[in-house]
Amino acid sequence: MKRVLIGILVIWASISAAYAQSTLEIVITEGQDSARPVAIVPFQWLGEGEAPYNFAEIVIADLRRSGRFNPIDTAQMPGQPGKDLDVGDYAAWGRLGVEAMLVGEVSPLSGNRFQVTYELIDPLRGQITGGTAQALVDGALINSNDHVIDGRSSVVSPSQFRQYSHRISDVVYEALTGERGAFLTRIAYIYVDFDEENPYHLMVSDYDGYNERVLLRSPEPLMSPSWSPEGNRLAYVSFENGRPEIFIQDIYTTERVKLTSFRGINGSPSWSPDGTKMAMVLSKDGAPDIYVMDIASRRVEQITDHWRIDTEPYWTPDGKSLTFTSERGGRAQIYRVDLDSKRIRRVTFDGEANLGGVVTPDGKGMVVVNRNNGQFHIGRQEYPSGNFQVLTETSLDESPSVAPNGSMIIYSTTYNGKQVLALVSMDGRFRARLPSRDGEVKAPAWSPFL
Repeated sequence: MKRVLIGILVIWASISAAYAQSTLEIVITEGQDSARPVAIVPFQWLGEGEAPYNFAEIVIADLRRSGRFNPIDTAQMPGQPGKDLDVGDYAAWGRLGVEAMLVGEVSPLSGNRFQVTYELIDPLRGQITGGTAQALVDGALINSNDHVIDGRSSVVSPSQFRQYSHRISDVVYEALTGERGAFLTRIAYIYVDFDEENPYHLMVSDYDGYNERVLLRSPEPLMSPSWSPEGNRLAYVSFENGRPEIFIQDIYTTERVKLTSFRGINGSPSWSPDGTKMAMVLSKDGAPDIYVMDIASRRVEQITDHWRIDTEPYWTPDGKSLTFTSERGGRAQIYRVDLDSKRIRRVTFDGEANLGGVVTPDGKGMVVVNRNNGQFHIGRQEYPSGNFQVLTETSLDESPSVAPNGSMIIYSTTYNGKQVLALVSMDGRFRARLPSRDGEVKAPAWSPFL
């Protein structure tokens, strides 16, 4: 089995809360021809000198990485209006085929603060109405700007520029898809650089690799980061006391508590949707089996009991079931257990083996590592149809984690002989790599909505 639990030694070292230059950089490897064209117009700077920040650049990158949108090149734009009133010729934008256009203005305020105002516009609707639609309200005709899909204004400081850009991306994404955006989320991952004295690092960063923080440094390997539902704690496995133990650490205060220290394996922590329980793998009673612990009382309940290895538990969104990987049928496959009845059934059948199952946030599918013809790729299986799709063409794919809105998958893969992270859209039509500057990165975990 590709990710059978192994013992590792985790030595607690110094904690660094300082932000560093991004270790990761997203490199787009494949887009999609059917992505929806949109126009993200550079925001107008209303102050003196150079603009303090390029908000549009971040929004363009976010929307393109979602796999849903194809922002047009700035050189194609018939103009660069800062607000709807300056658009004028909506037909010129309509001829570009864009479904929506984002315009904005940035104004300087006192105290090194800035007013950022933006509008999301439907150019086709604006073309039909000339920018002003008339509506009958209480028997009277009034002007209605219904071609403006959304419009907002906020005061931000320079330290908030990047975060606010992601917020704009979230607003645009939700307005155009009806689904919540996930650009303000984070990822946890393991970064390894053997040129350092303590080569193993547990990292947390924005979803695109920026604003990194080092939470743990260790001379020995780290593994299995798992986010709490509220997004402020991580569970992980440590061998610092000579045996595997599960710890929980607050990512803001850096305080931690030991959750388990049973004989044998303590691994694969997975938080319940309500944050009150932790699924895990324990071998205290023999072979590695799935257990669930009540975090407050520390009481554990054995869920599976088989002489073959059961590992990688993952909760369904309703908290009533767990999926897990098992070789009980001869080769690794994904099984599902009802926590009340303890009834177990196999749920994957495509290819030679399937492991590392992650249930999608809507509960309508599952992302797995699929092995076929000796190759490991990320695949997606739908519920209840069982339809299966291989999503990636990279090498030795593992450790998938799904964005909280279900739009993207981040996973570990191999590129140029190194472990790197990669992104793939849920339909498989958009792909990107997140290689590190120096070392290797692996074991990604996408945070919940923050």
